[in-house]
Amino acid sequence: MPRAARIEGDAQPLVLPLPKRFPVVLGLGAFLKNTTTLIDGDQAYVSRDAGHTDSVGSIVAMGDRMERFLEQASGPPAAIAHDLHPDFPSTRLALRLASERGIPALPVQHHHAHVAAVAAEHGVTGALLGLAFDGFGLGPAREAWGGELLLCGRGDCRRLGALVPLSQPGGDIAAREPWRMGAAALQAVGRSGDIASRWPDRPAAKHLSAIMRRELNSPPTSSAGRLFDAACGLLDVHPVAAFEGQAPMALEALVAAPEVLPGGWRITDGQLDFRPLLAVLADLGDPARGADLFHGTLAAGVADWVVRHVDEMVLPPLEIAFSGGCFYNRVFSADLADRLGEAGLRVLRPERLGPGDAAISLGQAYVAALSL
Repeated sequence: MPRAARIEGDAQPLVLPLPKRFPVVLGLGAFLKNTTTLIDGDQAYVSRDAGHTDSVGSIVAMGDRMERFLEQASGPPAAIAHDLHPDFPSTRLALRLASERGIPALPVQHHHAHVAAVAAEHGVTGALLGLAFDGFGLGPAREAWGGELLLCGRGDCRRLGALVPLSQPGGDIAAREPWRMGAAALQAVGRSGDIASRWPDRPAAKHLSAIMRRELNSPPTSSAGRLFDAACGLLDVHPVAAFEGQAPMALEALVAAPEVLPGGWRITDGQLDFRPLLAVLADLGDPARGADLFHGTLAAGVADWVVRHVDEMVLPPLEIAFSGGCFYNRVFSADLADRLGEAGLRVLRPERLGPGDAAISLGQAYVAALSL
């Protein structure tokens, strides 16, 4: 019986070749789209996406999956990798296993893992630039990250820059109510007085400006996903969504011909600022035109930002990874890839696992393997 079948029975894991032999390590994945990865020698075994770890059943299944991987490993793991977030069930499981069996536990920042997963797929062991654009990942100082430019190497990672943060009023609920991120955009461009009248049917709207000003349940976030939501909120595209990502998907579907807004972004101290674009979208009133402007300007601004960073490096890497759920957006991803290719950068895309959180466990395990 093939080893992959022994590890996970009928639901065989994905088997990926690695560029060299590594010690046995485990990665236990993220909260959403949870997977488990075992690296053993020159192969990585990635379990199927088991969904969200938001129920007792899913958490028990994650533990069972981990035990099957351990039983089939060629030896005891040299490390077990997990997310920085202390409240993820996968983190708690990793720390419990480490304590019970005397295995070193290695925390890996969420976006570092995203970039490392692409590195693993492409056999990169050296320096790699990475764009990690998604909804949320906990930063090392407990910040809400999600729009990051990273330089990753042999098990380490440095944040070169990020999107200028926006408030996220209401916390997680803003991911399902894009009008809230639209309100945050108005606040960011100095138009907080327009929030209540802009969304008169939302009882919370009249309080939102004061809540954000006082930083009450309105954490700042560099998330690209929330930037997409802000554009959707301003353009009245699913102001209240049935699920996270519904509004950005609808916005992408409206794109006819991406258009670049002159002066639509600023770059200051490594931070990429799209407030000039948001200010224009706030008064546009045409969702289709807004979709064209948003996608085109986003791609042009990110490309400009990346190239400026590369130009400042003494020995710049010539490859850049696209990672995170925002790269499911084909319009943005293709436009950005073309621009970076013209600037001389080779774009590495996630292929067999996709850009979302199902790849996190692979990235965690690969960081641990490279660190060892």
